Amino acid sequence: MNQSWNNKTALITGASGGIGAAIALKFASEGMRVILVARRLEKLSELANLIKSRGGIVYYYAFDLSKSENRVELVSVVKKDVGIPDILVNNAGIGWYGYFSKMPWEIANDLLALNIEAPTHLTSLLLSDMLKLKVGRIINIGSIAGKLPEQGVALYSASKSYLDSFTTSLFRELRGTRLTTSVLRAGPVKTDFFNHAAEYKNGSRIPAESLAISAERVANKTWSLILHPRRYAYIPFYTILSPLLETFFSWALDLLGPILLKYSREP
Repeated sequence: MNQSWNNKTALITGASGGIGAAIALKFASEGMRVILVARRLEKLSELANLIKSRGGIVYYYAFDLSKSENRVELVSVVKKDVGIPDILVNNAGIGWYGYFSKMPWEIANDLLALNIEAPTHLTSLLLSDMLKLKVGRIINIGSIAGKLPEQGVALYSASKSYLDSFTTSLFRELRGTRLTTSVLRAGPVKTDFFNHAAEYKNGSRIPAESLAISAERVANKTWSLILHPRRYAYIPFYTILSPLLETFFSWALDLLGPILLKYSREP
């Protein structure tokens, strides 16, 4: 099945580092052409050169996907330069940790634009054309927080819950076609995500960083969704139990969650 994706094209957002970069490297190693999209041109160039040095074919574009007009321009340029991608990986997103009452609106607005609007808009712009392909995949990088709302990440959890529902609805709409959608419900991952969350105004480091897995493991799981499409997958595997915490132990989360948030926010 690997061979069937050789020379196919994947568009990956948030590809300048972390999960996106790991996915790009994995896909390229499997013989795919990769299209990298992120805000940081220098990082994109470095990754593109690495992929090229390994014999891969790569295109890269620096766009701020929080802007609607940039998404339209990106799709237009990609169609012109490369064609319709066989795979769309919606990975770009940000997080913030702290009391929602302390979250600056400019950060909240950016989170909504990147975590919700961008994947929805890009999917809308590409869906009709991707349905005409011999086979296609849309992979949305979600989080266990989408099924397990937690204190301190109110908006992030809500955005991942949206992505989960959006993916599920599309998956069911697309039954009988050659295009599938999947959401990868990831636990904590070792990336700059934690650093960026702490750098934002009034933000701090997101807990559970010590439990984080490598971005490479997430990339391998993403590749498994390409080969064996299904509505969702968990990584690491044991996080499949996370929704049960909300179902059976929400009373404990209601009591302990505020305490943990208060403790982590104290100087």
